[in-house]
Amino acid sequence: MAKSGRSGVEDPSALKPWPKRPARLAHAVVESLADSIVSGAIPSGSTLPVEPELCETFGVSRITIREAVKSLEAKGLVRARQGSGTTITPSEEWNLLDPVVLAATVRHDDELVVLDQLVGVRSVLEAQMAAQAAELATDDDLREIDLLLGRLDEEVATPARFIETDVLFHDRIMQASRNRLGRSIIRTVHTQARSTFLYNGTPDGHSCEQANAEHRRIVEQLRARDPQRAAQAMTAHIEAAWSRRRIPHPGITG
Repeated sequence: MAKSGRSGVEDPSALKPWPKRPARLAHAVVESLADSIVSGAIPSGSTLPVEPELCETFGVSRITIREAVKSLEAKGLVRARQGSGTTITPSEEWNLLDPVVLAATVRHDDELVVLDQLVGVRSVLEAQMAAQAAELATDDDLREIDLLLGRLDEEVATPARFIETDVLFHDRIMQASRNRLGRSIIRTVHTQARSTFLYNGTPDGHSCEQANAEHRRIVEQLRARDPQRAAQAMTAHIEAAWSRRRIPHPGITG
């Protein structure tokens, strides 16, 4: 285990070996270290334990540790300098579009700061793509979007199924926009957000009905070929849906 005098890690429990040896060792080490860094267990400005300590903690070879450190550096989490060790970087330098970094960040976002920002990004990009879809969607695109809307109507009483189809509905509109970059960004950030209860909340049949009424307004504007109103409908839906789901941390006020 790391010792504060050598590594700068004050909490000796910051690094924990796993109970079962994973198959992809370097990736598992990266995920564990990334979680410790993002959570603050290994704070910015401190240094990682030296190689022998990390090898002992995780039960892996030096080659595996070096591979993991290189990956952490590529993600912006650490900066390795010969002679001065591997330093944890400030959070402003972390690559939040990296799936490992984003997953850890969302997991520890108790005050919903990053999730609020993520919803803002979704709102802007998906509104733009809804406007593009209103102009570019083919008849086949609109038929498939209609089919998904019908499925959502049938699933309002089963929120778990509704949520999965909801993702397909939004993705199908993004496909119809022909905006590959915007769709890729949304799929990256949304996938990680959906992995946490902080983002999903506890949807019920009533909230699903509200969401689908908003979906229907989006589809009406797509069919009307009205880019501005399609964008407005998408923005209103994403912001309203997040407002319904958002569950403040007990320490949050206002």
